[in-house]
Amino acid sequence: MSLDGHKNLFPPIEPFSTGELRLESPHTLYWEQSGNPEGLPVLFLHGGPGAGVNDQNRRFFNPRFYRIILYDQRGAGRSKPLGDLTNNTTTHLIGDIEFLRCALGVEKWVLFGGSWGSTLALAYAEMYPERCIALILRGIFLCRKSEIEWFMYGIRTVFPEAWGLFEGYLPADERHDLLTNYYRRLVDPDPDVHMPAALAWAQYEGSCSTFRADNESLAQFQKPELALSLARLEAHYFVHNIFLSEGALLRGIDRIRSIPGRIVQGRYDMICPVVSAIDLHVAWPEAKLTIVADAGHSSLEPGICSALVHATEQIWALSNHGG
Repeated sequence: MSLDGHKNLFPPIEPFSTGELRLESPHTLYWEQSGNPEGLPVLFLHGGPGAGVNDQNRRFFNPRFYRIILYDQRGAGRSKPLGDLTNNTTTHLIGDIEFLRCALGVEKWVLFGGSWGSTLALAYAEMYPERCIALILRGIFLCRKSEIEWFMYGIRTVFPEAWGLFEGYLPADERHDLLTNYYRRLVDPDPDVHMPAALAWAQYEGSCSTFRADNESLAQFQKPELALSLARLEAHYFVHNIFLSEGALLRGIDRIRSIPGRIVQGRYDMICPVVSAIDLHVAWPEAKLTIVADAGHSSLEPGICSALVHATEQIWALSNHGG
């Protein structure tokens, strides 16, 4: 079977402009714009780190009303070089967002981010609240050690078969520290070493990402380029505790309290469990929380998809850009 959330999206569209933004060596950032050039600017922040953007991501937004900006973060998607960890930290990614905003001549924008994209949206907004019109967040990840520990070990309580394959990829004497030993392989320059590890990591994540088994979605995780950037960058950020101090995002909520927020969370999200969305909402009760009863982590599950599109419509109406 495959996810049918696509029916809740707006029709496919093509970009009206694309480009590359040169960062410090060796990084080049891919970006694109679609929808209405005079519309409400919205920046799509992809997950991972390392997942990259795709054509479907444009479709959460009404193209008559939104100026839709997508980009691939350092080391991901069409940004180059793929999977590169040089100067790849949360601080660098926040700086890239601000650099992109200036390069595109955007004064303020809506931030739309899921999973790691929710992390990055919060981190950017807390540093540049004056640049944010609103936040739409899905599958909340707050970068706490407990959340990383859950991904590496806790998921086995719900998906023991997938976790067994993930653990079983490593030799028995390395299974006591999955993150360190996967990371050692993922950063090895030899493709014969890093690619099998990347595919094992990505298969694990893909197998646990949806409420119902979805072969089409899982196949996406097995594409070599996506698997490499996703696994290598996720492990890199996990090893370094996301380059943020424990609890930093919750401590910074006062800086964004007056910014309109929408939080969409699948009740059965096994990648980013619902407790993080609840914790965020407790700290930020001004944001509206929607928990989708029959959904996991994927943005394309029907209930998640519908709630996200509804949130984009609400935020556009609040922005006074309506007729």
